[in-house]
Amino acid sequence: MPPDPGSPTALGSPAPRREGREKVTGTARYAAEHTPPGCAYAWPVPATAARGRVTSLDTAAATALPGVIGVLTPYDAPRLGTWDDPTLHLLQDLRVPHRGWYVALTVAHTPEDARAAAAAVRVAYDTGPHDVTLRADHPHAYTPQDANGGHPAHREHGDPDTALTTAPVQVDCTYTVAPLHNHPMEPHAATADWDEEHHHLTVHDSSQGAHPVRAALAALLKLTEDDITVVSEHVGGGFGSKGTPRPHVVLAAMAALHYRRPVKLALPRAHLPATVGHRAPTLHRVRLGARADGTLTALTHEVTTHTSRIREFVEQAAVPARVMYAVPDVRTTHRVVALDVPTPSWMRAPGEAPGMYALESAMDELADALGIDPVELRVLNEPPTEPDSGRPFSSRHLVDCLRDGARRFGWTGRPRPTREGPFLIGTGVAAATYPVLVSPSTARAHARPDGHYLVEVDATDIGTGARTVLAQIAADALHTPLDTVTVALGHTGLPDAPLAGGSSGTASWGWAVHDACTALTARLRHHHGPLPAEGLSASADTTPSAPQTSPYARHAFGAHFAEVRVDTVTGEVRVRRMLGVFAAGRILNPRTARSQFKGAMVMGLGMALTEHSTMDAAFGDFTESDLAAYHVPAHADVPAIEAHWIDEHDTHLNPMGSKGIGEIGIVGAAAAIGNAVSHATGHRLRELPLTPDRVLPALARPA
Repeated sequence: MPPDPGSPTALGSPAPRREGREKVTGTARYAAEHTPPGCAYAWPVPATAARGRVTSLDTAAATALPGVIGVLTPYDAPRLGTWDDPTLHLLQDLRVPHRGWYVALTVAHTPEDARAAAAAVRVAYDTGPHDVTLRADHPHAYTPQDANGGHPAHREHGDPDTALTTAPVQVDCTYTVAPLHNHPMEPHAATADWDEEHHHLTVHDSSQGAHPVRAALAALLKLTEDDITVVSEHVGGGFGSKGTPRPHVVLAAMAALHYRRPVKLALPRAHLPATVGHRAPTLHRVRLGARADGTLTALTHEVTTHTSRIREFVEQAAVPARVMYAVPDVRTTHRVVALDVPTPSWMRAPGEAPGMYALESAMDELADALGIDPVELRVLNEPPTEPDSGRPFSSRHLVDCLRDGARRFGWTGRPRPTREGPFLIGTGVAAATYPVLVSPSTARAHARPDGHYLVEVDATDIGTGARTVLAQIAADALHTPLDTVTVALGHTGLPDAPLAGGSSGTASWGWAVHDACTALTARLRHHHGPLPAEGLSASADTTPSAPQTSPYARHAFGAHFAEVRVDTVTGEVRVRRMLGVFAAGRILNPRTARSQFKGAMVMGLGMALTEHSTMDAAFGDFTESDLAAYHVPAHADVPAIEAHWIDEHDTHLNPMGSKGIGEIGIVGAAAAIGNAVSHATGHRLRELPLTPDRVLPALARPA
């Protein structure tokens, strides 16, 4: 039977997560929960030197321990092929580029035996002087060609220096965001199984993209991609740290091939800060010039950050200032310093999260200097086109988000702060933005004789609800009830698809799913009689139809409002309530969307109040290496949070009319909280997080 065009649409309904029951009952299997017969366990040995070379590796005591199968070292590990990420060229030489770099890998019959063997490996180093300290005046800071995402590192329009000098009202502010770590619930893990008879490697990996992992393993292990299957069926979060292949999967696969047996490797949480990327610290200087009525005349945003000596990664934190406000004279630039630190990488809303904290804090400071409502200041400087490129916006409803948020929050212009006993109460607002990203994808749709449909795409569900939303997109295109559609994902045997990252997953995969299902619908319409036993199929490849560039500037926008309570005795800041309103195209599933918005807002709360890492200058490592020292928000930290949205009808996006929603919720959240703390206390704290040791000294100063 062909699909019924009159069937009610599944898209836009609050369908529950399809894998929810599996997850809450423990039947959903993650990478480390696959245990083939004869499986061995691996444990990496991190370097304890901040910079230098290994001069000796004594494995005798380790290999003598019960249950130990062997120890791989740079002296005897398999030689890897070339790949464009040097952080994956593991155990290939004796250099130590930073503390925590893996110098050996133990393999044993149990994880306990492998860990004991790792502790027994004795390593000697020839160390040299190291530098892990970022500062704005670092003598080796340089301007790179590009920042992350391919953005030009430097952009300038007009004469911002002269415009700043002549502006009637000016603010010149510096802000600091500490290093941050992703810390997904599921640590990075992989189970690699080498089938000698069939010359095939099967890897279950905790990854945000199975196809990229397969490509990297094929190149590094000198196999063809057909020799490798990668499965990432269930992934317990990533926040960017699983966006590209990480050392654990390479080490597990190396060991499996070397010892000709399955090998499982789950990284201990304490290894994550030095191994799987982090949000680099950023130092910001933001200068704003304005007329007395609040019209912006000049803006400069200068960012200094660090990268490693292994691979350049530059957090694009000045880029959001190119999008937000109508300013005729503007300069946005990035400088970076290569230090003896682990390589930074993606963390939820890279660039936008720290960049908008600085920009939106500076806008609040300008509103204070002008005596203008911060909401009205932002509305006043709404641009008609994207300021940096001049392209028209495909849709931009930031003003609507600000207005609707103010109404819902009860914002009627910023009043004087209030006091409740020892507590100071304040409110804050900040804007948010995130780009619309899309990548080419493929998908396949299959109609079965029993009236059910199978949709196949190598998407990855990292907890966002991708299975559910893709099924809704398919059901909508097929004009069939949602319960007739099954989605298969997370396997390299399925049609190739991009990784889950950049808030681009649904737009990219969903476009291909929509096209495949539309093609299948057309094929069914022209089919007469019952379906053959094997059913009918149709495929789609969006490479021609999902261009990376557009004549339109495509962004999501939002507004955050926060109310805080500052304890004058302890210096503790508590957020009493948060409210966000977002304009992110068509919301495909209100239930999963609200979860994404609120989860990101909680992450922004952590960025503002609790999360940070300290680089130990003497030892060259991050001192906060577990969840006891690195405090992510717990239930007691999270207040009443509301997430709302504006219905957008944007025809310049994709067939669903959707924008990404996974990251915009964190953007601006820390600034809204910081602005509320400033309002409550009368003091501007410009370094995150706003912990009691920073708040109390500020309270002791005259307002």
